[in-house]
Amino acid sequence: MIIAPSLLAANFLNLQADCQMLNESEADWFHLDVMDGRFVPNISYGFPVIEQIRKTTKKLCDVHLMIEEPGKYAEAFRKAGADILTVHYEACPHLHRNIQQIKDLGMVAGVAINPHTPVQLLQDILANIDLVLVMSVNPGFGGQKFIPHSLQKIRTLRQRIDDLGLNVKIEVDGGVDPNNARALFEAGAHVLVAGSSVFQSADPKATISALKHIDKEVA
Repeated sequence: MIIAPSLLAANFLNLQADCQMLNESEADWFHLDVMDGRFVPNISYGFPVIEQIRKTTKKLCDVHLMIEEPGKYAEAFRKAGADILTVHYEACPHLHRNIQQIKDLGMVAGVAINPHTPVQLLQDILANIDLVLVMSVNPGFGGQKFIPHSLQKIRTLRQRIDDLGLNVKIEVDGGVDPNNARALFEAGAHVLVAGSSVFQSADPKATISALKHIDKEVA
């Protein structure tokens, strides 16, 4: 299991300390949510913040673009430090072109889908991507409740990826915590994004560790 805490839930008045905590934890990736106020009804942070976060860690920076016209900014996000760049199916009328651009820039290419988007719509792009990000809440704000139907979407997607013999990771973002992590793992998820459940916990490192080893627990 790969754990990618979302910095959207970090303390931005003391961001360096939270980055250091993640470096000392069992977290695998830094998950960075970029919002433009157009594709989603919220604005988060952009290149300057990502550049500074990049300086604090050698762990992979997993950048999730919740923005319109992501192709205009892919190169800038690579320069800012993105290792993984995920764009939304719903924001990309020329998705194959966007994926090829990300790969040409040397990044891992991901596609995110909103809760209402059927996984079947990824049929013709699965062979071209490295990762699918299943949004298990409506994107834009942290701290939302997990949408239960997401588990069936993950199962369906996992089955299709396996049937095609592809090496595509499934990432889940939204309402993830130690209470549902095992179900997500059993459904077929490889990567868990956790924001509020990590940064608002009494012991963030322990929470990360619990998520990290959920697959080793006895059912």
